[in-house]
Order: sequence, then C-alpha cells, then structure tokens
Amino acid sequence: MLVHNWRAVLRRAWSVRLMALALLFIVLEPVSNVLAATWVSGNLYIQLAMSAASGLFAAAAIVARIFVQQKISGELNGKPPAEG
Repeated sequence: MLVHNWRAVLRRAWSVRLMALALLFIVLEPVSNVLAATWVSGNLYIQLAMSAASGLFAAAAIVARIFVQQKISGELNGKPPAEG
C-alpha cells in the first residue's frame, strides 16, 4: 500500500534521490567497463570506483530513510503532512 503523500515523497525524499544515483551508477558500470576496456588495458580501478559509488549511494539512502524530513513528514504530533 502506498503512503498517502507518495508524490511528495518521490519529489522530495533524499532516500529516493540517493537510490536514483545508485541506480545510475549501477547502470553506467557495464557501459564504463566496455568503454574503458577499449582505451585502458586495466580497468580494475574504474570497476572498483563505480561499485564503491553505487554502494555508498545505496548506504546513504538507507541512512536518509530513517531521518525525519520536515517537508515530507510534517510535524511529529501525529498529523499527516500536507501534500504539496
């Protein structure tokens, strides 16, 4: 079941933004490996950097998910946040 303000969460949540960056690095990793293989003989460092970046962004998204974000979560008095 979706949260009642899912549109606001998709637009403003840092966890969503960081997961999008992790996804970008996951998608770009094979592309960069193919391109690096044509230019550089040993592309181990590029593979490590792309894997590390995607892992760090995913870990940061988990941390960002547990922090309260006032624009999305609203007040902590039990009221639902306003959409918008």
